[in-house]
Amino acid sequence: MRPGLLFRRDFLALASMAGVSVVFAPVRRAAAGPPSPNPYAATRPGQFSPAVAGIPERVYVPNTKSNTVDVIDPATFTRVGHFPVGATPHHITPSWDLRRLYVTNTWGNSLTVIDPRTATPTETIAVANPYNLYFTLDGTRALVVAEREWRLDVRDPHTWALLAEIPVPWAGVDHLDFSADGRFLLASCEYSGVVVKVDTRALRLVGSLRVGGLPVDVRLSPDGELFYVANQGRHGVSVIDPVALREVAFLPTGKGAHGLQVSRDARLLYVSNRLAGSISVIECAARRVADTWHVGGSPDMLQLSPDGRYLWTSNRFGDTVSVVDTRAGTLHRTIHVGAGPHGLAYFPQPGRLCLGHNGVYR
Repeated sequence: MRPGLLFRRDFLALASMAGVSVVFAPVRRAAAGPPSPNPYAATRPGQFSPAVAGIPERVYVPNTKSNTVDVIDPATFTRVGHFPVGATPHHITPSWDLRRLYVTNTWGNSLTVIDPRTATPTETIAVANPYNLYFTLDGTRALVVAEREWRLDVRDPHTWALLAEIPVPWAGVDHLDFSADGRFLLASCEYSGVVVKVDTRALRLVGSLRVGGLPVDVRLSPDGELFYVANQGRHGVSVIDPVALREVAFLPTGKGAHGLQVSRDARLLYVSNRLAGSISVIECAARRVADTWHVGGSPDMLQLSPDGRYLWTSNRFGDTVSVVDTRAGTLHRTIHVGAGPHGLAYFPQPGRLCLGHNGVYR
């Protein structure tokens, strides 16, 4: 099924419940033909946007307990920068247009802006409770995940003016991803064991599903039809149908399944098992765990090198970053950083645009 049909089926179901008849007009496609069914088609090695030309590759690490950011040169695996930011920085988020980076200072109620050309901070923007940060598919809206306020704040991504608030009636909203057409998103509510569906045009909740445990990171599947949700409490990954809002499969991976990353060829899904000190490899098409790499530490959020050779992960309960060889499934390097490293970003990356978090590209 093509990604666009997901929305159509979902819309018809909602319309039917409301007693409304719906007729869809024929869709005119661009001369280039239908879009690829793989939403990650533009994130293969070498497919960099012109916007990032000349930007040096760096890994940016927010240290939640040190209130600092460390900058690592991935070519030498050494720290080349360090600077203070606001209180409790959780994620480094590339902007939708790939021209700047934002540090989400949760308890500092601010965003620190980083110029990736110089790898230095340029300004601080006042934003209430930014635990996480995302952008709609068209780039017209920023979604600030205000976790402790139980809501998603819709803001202008240029002025950061508040446009709307989307209340989330379950505790712990923290991670999300968008459908292939961008018409809805699925967000995890970690402390409630619930995932919620939000209409990104109407800016309101349209459904929820109780998955139990502690759902954390969320990622759209390579076929654009399903969502993966890492569950730290159930120690595995839920595979969710966002139209029927049901769990169609559950894949046990390891204790404390937490972060997700799609491979460069979109065949594999890497899962960090934070409490087990391991990373599992899921074959997406087969829906099976193909391997688990015991790398130690407390692997948290994940990022791939642009060529897909190395998987980078912060060790949340320590003061290091691990670099894992994806060919051998072994620990390649350990780099010391500040205390409590969390949502690191490897930038730049292949892709036309960034939807947020620590680097979710399309």
